[in-house]
Amino acid sequence: MIIIAGTLRVEPADRDGYLAGCADVVAQARRAAGCLDFALSADLVEPDRINVYERWETDEDLLRFRGTGPDDDQSARILDAEVRKYRISGVEAP
Repeated sequence: MIIIAGTLRVEPADRDGYLAGCADVVAQARRAAGCLDFALSADLVEPDRINVYERWETDEDLLRFRGTGPDDDQSARILDAEVRKYRISGVEAP
């Protein structure tokens, strides 16, 4: 399993608009083969922060979807990003 997690930074006044513009991407990802979860959300404390969380079955599934990536307008609105890929070898109940 692959987990993609991290943060994006946008102008605080633009965060709600940015997230609204991502609704179709989130819906597409959740329908994509191998997507187990996909979420972008406003941080409750930092007004410029967007939390990123994705779970994918395989690298191939992730790469197939990633070919679409953010459009140029979305990319231009990101001021900073810290997003990492994690490889999970096992899953168990907490």
